[in-house]
Amino acid sequence: MKVAAIGGGHGTAVTLRALRLMGCEVSAIVSVADDGGSTGALREALGIAGVGDIRKCLTALAGESKPWNEYFEFRFEDETVGAHALGNLFLAAAIAQSSTLEDAVASVANLIDASGSVIPASCEGVELEADTQSGRIVGQVAIGLRHDVERIRTIPAHVRAPESALAAIRDADFVLLGPGSLFTSVLAACVVPGIAESIAQSSAKCVWISNLVEQDPETKGLGLKRQYDAMASHGVEIDIILVNGSDGSADQIPDIKVITADVVGENRKVHDPVKLARVLAEIMAN
Repeated sequence: MKVAAIGGGHGTAVTLRALRLMGCEVSAIVSVADDGGSTGALREALGIAGVGDIRKCLTALAGESKPWNEYFEFRFEDETVGAHALGNLFLAAAIAQSSTLEDAVASVANLIDASGSVIPASCEGVELEADTQSGRIVGQVAIGLRHDVERIRTIPAHVRAPESALAAIRDADFVLLGPGSLFTSVLAACVVPGIAESIAQSSAKCVWISNLVEQDPETKGLGLKRQYDAMASHGVEIDIILVNGSDGSADQIPDIKVITADVVGENRKVHDPVKLARVLAEIMAN
C-alpha cells in the first residue's frame, strides 16, 4: 500500500509511526515553513529552510537498529550551542553539503536507514503569509498565535514543490493529512503550489486525521465543519475525515464520510500510533 502523508512535525510524525506498524510504503511530504525555536534561529543565521518538522518526521522513520531517534531529538542546553536539537544541526550540515534541499534530506534519510522517504513540501525554504480579520501577518509562529486566520499562502508565491513529492501523491493509494495545526502545519504544506492540485488529480482517497483537541488560539471555536471549510477553500479535496470517537463532536458534513474511532493516546492530546494504525488499516481495507 502506497501512502503519502502530508503535514508538519509532531502530528505527521505520529501518523508515520502508525504507518510503520502497518508496513506501508510511505512518502512523507513535510512543510519547511517553521520559523520558531532552534529552527528559526538556524534559518536566521544560515539562511536555510525550516528543518524542525523534517527532523521530527525523519526521527519517526529512523531505523531501529541504531539510536538515531534519540540522537536527533537530543537538545543541547549549553548556550554556546544555542539550545539546538542535534537533528537540526545535522540537517543544516547536510544542506550546506548538498546541491538541493531535497537531496540533503534524502541523504540524511539514507544515513539513518529511514523506512520511507521524507520530502520537503517545497524546493526551498518558505515563509507563511496569512490574511486575518485585522490584516496581513507573516511567519508561522505569528500566525499560530491568531484565532482569526482566513487564508494563508507561501512567500515567495512562485515556490514549487519537488516533482518527487507530486509524483508520490499522484501514485499513492491513500493520502493522509494531519493531524497537526490546521493553518501552520497541514495547510502550510498543502498551499505550496502543486500539492493541493496533485491531491485533486490523484486517484487516492484523501483522509484528514483531525486533531483530538482544539488549538488555542489557532482553531479555538472553529469546530470540525469550519476547519473542513478552511481546507476546501484552499483547494484541498478530502474524501474521509477521521475523528476521535470518544469526543462526540463529529459534525455532519455533506458528501464527506466521517469516521469516528478511539484513537486517543494516554495524555488525551496526542493520537496513539497503535490505535491509529488499527483504524487506518480498516479504512484502507474497505
